[in-house]
Amino acid sequence: MSDRIEDIYENEENPAESPKDARIRIMAEEVPWKAVLKMGLPIAFGMLFMVAYNLVDTYFIGQLGDPYQLAASSLSYPILMVMIALSGITGNGGASYIARCMGAGRKEEADRTLVLGFEMILFMSLVLMLLGAFALDPIVALLGARGETVPYTRDYTGVLLAGSFFTMGNYALGQLLRSEGSVSYATVSMIAGTAANIILDPIFIFNLGMEIRGAAIATVLGNLLSTVICLWVYMSGRSLLTLSPSYLGFSSRIFGEIMKVGIPHTLEQFLSTASILVLNNLAAAYGGLYVAAMGISTRIMSFGNYLYQGIAAGCQPLMGYNYGAGAYGRMRALIRAAVGIITSIEVCVMVLFGLSAPFLSGLFSEDPTVVSLAAMTLRAAMLILPCVGTTALVRNVYNAIGMPGSAFTITLVRQLILYIPFLIAFNAVFGYRGLIHAQPAEELLCLFFSVYLLKRSLVRMEKRKNQVQSI
Repeated sequence: MSDRIEDIYENEENPAESPKDARIRIMAEEVPWKAVLKMGLPIAFGMLFMVAYNLVDTYFIGQLGDPYQLAASSLSYPILMVMIALSGITGNGGASYIARCMGAGRKEEADRTLVLGFEMILFMSLVLMLLGAFALDPIVALLGARGETVPYTRDYTGVLLAGSFFTMGNYALGQLLRSEGSVSYATVSMIAGTAANIILDPIFIFNLGMEIRGAAIATVLGNLLSTVICLWVYMSGRSLLTLSPSYLGFSSRIFGEIMKVGIPHTLEQFLSTASILVLNNLAAAYGGLYVAAMGISTRIMSFGNYLYQGIAAGCQPLMGYNYGAGAYGRMRALIRAAVGIITSIEVCVMVLFGLSAPFLSGLFSEDPTVVSLAAMTLRAAMLILPCVGTTALVRNVYNAIGMPGSAFTITLVRQLILYIPFLIAFNAVFGYRGLIHAQPAEELLCLFFSVYLLKRSLVRMEKRKNQVQSI
C-alpha cells in the first residue's frame, strides 16, 4: 500500500473518519461482497432511473398513436451510443488512469488527468454538433430510416446532436467521479437528470405539441442538469480531485494513458453501434411495426442491462485501485463476489420478463400486432441476461487495470466475429425469429471465451508479482 494511503489510515481507529477517507477504505479494505454492493448498487440504482426515463419516453411517444414516431426513437438510439462511445474515451480511459494513480498515491497526476479529460469532452462534443448542423440527412439515412420514419428520425437526431456536450459531459464526468470512489455524487447527478427528463417529457411532447422533437429536447435538458451537478461537485471541493485551471494544457503522457484505454473502449462501443445498425436495417426489411416492436423490447431490456452494467461499473474503480496497489488476491475475491451478485440479479430479471412479456409490451403500444411482436422479441432477448453480465464485468476489469487490448479482443469476438455474422445467418435461415435469437447464441459462446481469457491473465499477473518479490 502506498505511503499516501498509509497516512490516511494512520488514525484509522478514530471514529471521526472523513467521507473522503471512507471512499479509500471501501476500495482498499472492505469485505469483497460489501465493497461490490457499496460501489455498484448506487450506480445500478441511478441507472434504474435511466431505465425509467427510457420506458417513460417510449410510453409517451407511444401515446401519440403513431408507430412511425415510436420506430424513429428506436432508430435514433445509435446516436446516443456514439456519444457514449466518444465520451468513453475520457470517461473510461481517464477513469482507469485516475483509479490507478490514486492506488499508487499520485494525486497530482490524477488531477491533471481530470482536467485534460474535460478539455477532450469539449472538443469532441463540438465536432458532433458541427456534424449535426451540416450532415444530418446522411446520418439519418445511415441509421436505417425509411419512408414515414425519416422526418421523425431527423427531428429526434438533430436535437440530440445539438446537445451533445451535455450528454457526453453527463456520462464522462459521472465516470470520472466514480473513479475516485465518489459514487453517491455521480448517482445523485444521474437521478436528478433522469427525473428532469421524466417531468419534462409530457410537457414538451403533449403540452407544447412538439411530439418526438419534444422528447429529444427533454433528454438534452436532463443531461444538462446532470452535467451541472457533476461540475458543482468538482468546483465546490467535495471531490477527492481538483478541476483546477492551473492544470489546463496538454500532456502527451497523460493523453497517451487516456487513449490507451479510451480508444479500445470507444472502438468497442462503435462495434456495438455497428451491430445495432445491422440489426435495425435487417429488421426494417420486415416493416415499421417490427422496428417499433424491437424498440419496445430494447427499452424494456434496458432494465436488466443497466443493472449488470451498474454493478460492473462500480467494480471498475475497485479493480483499478487494487491493481495499482498490487493487491491481486483482493482483485480475485472482488471478481468472484461481483460474478455471484450480477448473475443472481440477472436470472431473477429474466424470469420476471418471461412471465410478464405481454403485459410489459402492452404498456407501450395499443396495436395488437406490435404488442405480440414485442413480447416475442423480449422473450428472445432476455436469454442473454445470465451470460452478458459476467462478460461485461471481465471487460471492465481489463479496462480498469490498463489492459484495453484484452477488453477489445472480447468485444471483437463478440460483435464482429460472432454477433454480426450470426445476425445475417440466423435471419437468412430462420427469418425474424432467427434475427432475435442471434444474440443469445453468441453471448453464451462469448461468456466462455471471456472467462478463459481473464483466468489466464490473473495467473500471469500473480506469476510476475512472485518473480519480482523473489529477486
